[in-house]
Amino acid sequence: MFTPGVAKFSATWTTRLDPPSGKFTSGQLVLNSALYSAWYGTKADGTPENGISNGSKGWQGYHVVQTSVYSVAGAPYWRATYGLRNDGVMYRWSGQYGDLARYTGFASVKTMTLISQTKTYDTFLANTRGGALYTIRIARDPKVLPVVKKVRTSTWQTFESLVAQKCGTQSTLLTAIDKETGSAYLYAVGHANGASTVIKGLGKVPGTFTDPVDHLRTDETIPPLFGE
Repeated sequence: MFTPGVAKFSATWTTRLDPPSGKFTSGQLVLNSALYSAWYGTKADGTPENGISNGSKGWQGYHVVQTSVYSVAGAPYWRATYGLRNDGVMYRWSGQYGDLARYTGFASVKTMTLISQTKTYDTFLANTRGGALYTIRIARDPKVLPVVKKVRTSTWQTFESLVAQKCGTQSTLLTAIDKETGSAYLYAVGHANGASTVIKGLGKVPGTFTDPVDHLRTDETIPPLFGE
């Protein structure tokens, strides 16, 4: 869809069906220095279609974008976009970007991935440049400060990309990617509870992972994440 090198980083891409035979996959990503919503797939009659929205400029100073969509009875209850800036400031746009929240103190975070979505908070799993692994809980209420818990103290600094998906009812299947070696490792992460969190290594993933951009591709019918 995009010229090589133009895509810098990406949020989750979600696939939905368009009966009787259509299917669309859509997500948010940064192209050069602007954030876009993009989509590709086929219409209900099978006709191919793809496109991107007008971009939101000013993303050259960021290195992570994440989206959270929490639904109740099939209807979106909460939709937010998170951006982590290189100076450690995290922004959250919600209500179609109308409501802005700002959180500081995340300069050591190398990358992060969404692992939990509820009516009252979103939670990310993040690794630091020093090797620690943390959960970061962001409440829906912008007046509530983030809750940060250390999960592990070391060895996680080698990973440039984390991709998480729901596993069971309250756990996480985590892929951690080391772009320098092209290696990826799979982990089963229990329901997050600080240092007591159970993490089981499932081994190295076959293949070479050197693509510049990694992201989760999921289905809209999968229930919200509940890893913390």
